[in-house]
Amino acid sequence: MRIIQIIDSLEIGGAEKMAVNYANGLTKKADFSGLVATRAEGNLKSQLNDDVCYLFLMKKRTIDISAILRLRKFCKENKVDHLQPHSSSYFTALLVKIIYPRVKIIWHDHNGLSEFISSEKSFALKIASFFFKGIIVVNYKLKAWAERELNCKNIIYLPNFTSIDSSTSIETKLKGITGKRILCLANLRDQKNHFFLLEVAEMLKNSSPDWTFHLVGKDFEDDYSSQIRELIKNKELENNVFIYGSKNDVKNIINQSDIAILTSKSEGLPIALIEYGLSKKPVVSTKVGEIPLIIKDGVNGFMVGANDTDLFHHNLLKLINDEGLRIQLGNSLHQTIIENHSEEGVITNYLNWVEACRK
Repeated sequence: MRIIQIIDSLEIGGAEKMAVNYANGLTKKADFSGLVATRAEGNLKSQLNDDVCYLFLMKKRTIDISAILRLRKFCKENKVDHLQPHSSSYFTALLVKIIYPRVKIIWHDHNGLSEFISSEKSFALKIASFFFKGIIVVNYKLKAWAERELNCKNIIYLPNFTSIDSSTSIETKLKGITGKRILCLANLRDQKNHFFLLEVAEMLKNSSPDWTFHLVGKDFEDDYSSQIRELIKNKELENNVFIYGSKNDVKNIINQSDIAILTSKSEGLPIALIEYGLSKKPVVSTKVGEIPLIIKDGVNGFMVGANDTDLFHHNLLKLINDEGLRIQLGNSLHQTIIENHSEEGVITNYLNWVEACRK
């Protein structure tokens, strides 16, 4: 089997990380594994294994004929039989299939808000889905949506998996007091609901002022980002909440943290949660997407409703005041991740499914 991953960029993000994970994982199991970044490179490029065949397409526009021809040439030279586009990259894969029909498309949907995409984008996706050989989704809600709305019957739920690159050089030093840091790994976008986080931060400033919040993830420098920064200023949280932007040394950052959180209002299965678990960090998260399939409240972490800032704050205080509980929940989450979200298990299930789709 000869497969390439297609992703818009290699900036740090959930879909991007999964494209890298699949490309790396398939080097051990497939005849050929490649990765194509269509529009931009980024920090995740350094995490690609040497055995992954890499191409940067330098796509300039939605329909870039020269870029599509370069990708077709790449596919022919490497005898690629499957394209695995992630999220919006499906359109690039579709254009290649039109001029190189022998390749099969397996679309990987990471978007926790797919059920709310615009009617125009939804129509384009529905047409494209006639050409999909299979669809991978990251939660059961997306699976139900794809089964109902799209024109492809081979749909599978596969949980996200990841590994933490410990070879990356240490470059980030978190602010605040050692032993009193709360980490949120999430790009600055509406789905991640940093407004919720700031409400909790304001509450914690009064109850435990020495504890600080550390926001690590891509800053798109848009209206959402501006509103977050303005709120930090208005709530006088400049010494309690710190924004770092996108960083590559994730393991180093997690190691400097004592509690990890997710405040999303919509999710698939966040890679950050798996990274927290691999590093044995205690977690407080909103109850969205597939997170309840991993976290069992009070057993290996805490979960609250997506609007329940009071309970979120209460659970943070539990962890702040009980180091033993932090260790217990962190160890339990680690065991859950190792048992259910290993690269070996997911890649094996994936290849068995792809093989079945070919028949």
